[in-house]
Amino acid sequence: MGGGRAWRAIRGGRVAGWWLLGLAPASAQPPASPPPPSPSGVAPAADALGDLAPLPELGVDWPDPARIDAGAGPATPTVPAAATPDHLARYRVALTGAEALGEAFRTRFNALSALVAGEAKPANSAQLERRAAGDRDLLVSLLQAVGHYDGTATSRLEPPRGIDPATVHLTVVPGPAYRFAAVDLPGLGAGGPAAAQLAGRFAVKPGDPVDADAVLAAAAAFKTMLGREGFPFAALGDPHVTADHLTHEARLSLPVTLGGRARFGRLVDADARPIFSERHLRTVARFRPGDPYDAARLDDLRRALIATGLVSTVTVTPVPTADPGVVDVRVRIDRAPARTVAAEFGYGTGQGARIALSWEHRNLLPPEGAVTFSGVGGTREQSLGATLRRGNFDARDRVLTAQAVFSHSAFDAYDARTLTVGGNLERQTNIIWQKKWVWSGGAEVVATGERDTDIATAAKNRRDFLILAVPGSLAYDGTDDLLNPSRGWRLSGHLSPEWSLHAGSTRYVRAQIDASAYQPIGRRLVLAGRIRVATIVGADREDIAPSRRIYSGGGGSVRGFGYQELGPKAPDGTPVGGRGLTEFGTEARFRFGNFGVVPFLDWGQLVTGSTPSFDRFRFGTGLGVRYYSSFGPIRVDVGTPVNRERGDSRVALYVSLGQAF
Repeated sequence: MGGGRAWRAIRGGRVAGWWLLGLAPASAQPPASPPPPSPSGVAPAADALGDLAPLPELGVDWPDPARIDAGAGPATPTVPAAATPDHLARYRVALTGAEALGEAFRTRFNALSALVAGEAKPANSAQLERRAAGDRDLLVSLLQAVGHYDGTATSRLEPPRGIDPATVHLTVVPGPAYRFAAVDLPGLGAGGPAAAQLAGRFAVKPGDPVDADAVLAAAAAFKTMLGREGFPFAALGDPHVTADHLTHEARLSLPVTLGGRARFGRLVDADARPIFSERHLRTVARFRPGDPYDAARLDDLRRALIATGLVSTVTVTPVPTADPGVVDVRVRIDRAPARTVAAEFGYGTGQGARIALSWEHRNLLPPEGAVTFSGVGGTREQSLGATLRRGNFDARDRVLTAQAVFSHSAFDAYDARTLTVGGNLERQTNIIWQKKWVWSGGAEVVATGERDTDIATAAKNRRDFLILAVPGSLAYDGTDDLLNPSRGWRLSGHLSPEWSLHAGSTRYVRAQIDASAYQPIGRRLVLAGRIRVATIVGADREDIAPSRRIYSGGGGSVRGFGYQELGPKAPDGTPVGGRGLTEFGTEARFRFGNFGVVPFLDWGQLVTGSTPSFDRFRFGTGLGVRYYSSFGPIRVDVGTPVNRERGDSRVALYVSLGQAF
């Protein structure tokens, strides 16, 4: 194998210059004092893009343009105008011979080239030569980075012709591609036979092409893997490559310092005033003292702490203890603002305008005891409420919620003044930790005074109800995004046994099943569809409080109809709700950058009986627009009924945050 210095140190994953970018040929010698790398990763000549400094003791003066214009002969021998530093001209760069190396090679060259960087600026021939010399060295370095040690690069200046600018031609001759004949990981065997077997998981193998990027990526992945295999303090040295120019082969050596395998010890917050106790950190973490060390569990803990909303940044690091086989885990947290004020606006035909305001303290009752005061003001509904929400309650991702809300709803179907007090326990899903399976269960007491319309006489009735409900749900989410899914499917079921007191006692069960699916077609189009089936069994409609019945129509239901507009109605056209529901919806979501267009077709049927109907559907269709913001899509839909009946709105408008489903 050839000698010579091969592959100098690579710092922080960045490559710099001929030596730091690639694998040096065996016969090459590094410069005695290489220039420091620039922020871009390569150290070009200091004045490659600037004006040339004056050259001292130059014995020949440049021509005087004034004398030449006046017709006088030059006082000194003439120099071609294209060669004078005073003559500036624009130029372009042409690179040939690199086609077989792929687009990534050209992209990296364009990002680091002095010629390309100054292409939009006039330059004289001396400046062009300095830039071309630097780019020739750069091209050789790039060739070596992809294993072409014998590659060469030349440059040629083509003078301007007419209105065409000058052209700097750079020509690359890649030469043969080198491959690894051997890959060594010295030091790995010090961990014993089991550790030595981990060498097979290093991504670069004998026979692979020599590629600096591939080696760097493999080294980073290997270090991560060692952490997952229980080596908290494993370290990798700088990779060294020796190239043989006769066989066009190379040998890679990557020193490994393993340290010992370890198990988890204590888990502590390093702050003087910690946000979380060690007990609560144990609740959030997915490991216990004595478990084998796994670096992936540290990253999991870091992300889970950020998901609490109480943390802006967090570092989780292993620290050695007196026992070499045990490592403690130190958590260092930068606190996020604990208070939030939020506002939300929406509009729907039949539902009117609606604005919601809230104030929240996310750790008023530690740990993770968030208290929220909220209010809703709208043309059809108003409410005031308080909520206590404790995150990671006795288990990871488990949320306990208690709330009290007073509301007034004045819809066409009913007018209700309601006080609700309840609580529930749920397994949470969120943007950071989107769960496939979630569930919830709880209880609520509802005291409500409601006015509705008698379906037989059209008389307005006001009745009082006291309702005890025990709702529960189970849901599966196999989509790729919580707020804006483009692939996969969802299925959820809701069940709520209820006991209602009003002129006697009534028991019934409310049940609902929702399913949706999403399929991308190319890069810009997503087809989406949904199904909803709901029923109430055990009581007649008139014995059920109007606000607890099933309704259909609106932005989250069958669009084209106003809110609660689809279904049975009193003689005066007032919706009265039903007990059996079937709904379907389809969308074609075309996206263009941050904007989108969504044609849709929805259809459904709400019936008085408890058995959902699959005939006599009512259809609504329309067009929506989307703006895809950083916090989710903003939706504006306009729809109209296809088989419109008397009393139905001709056009319905919906404005909200998030997709329709």
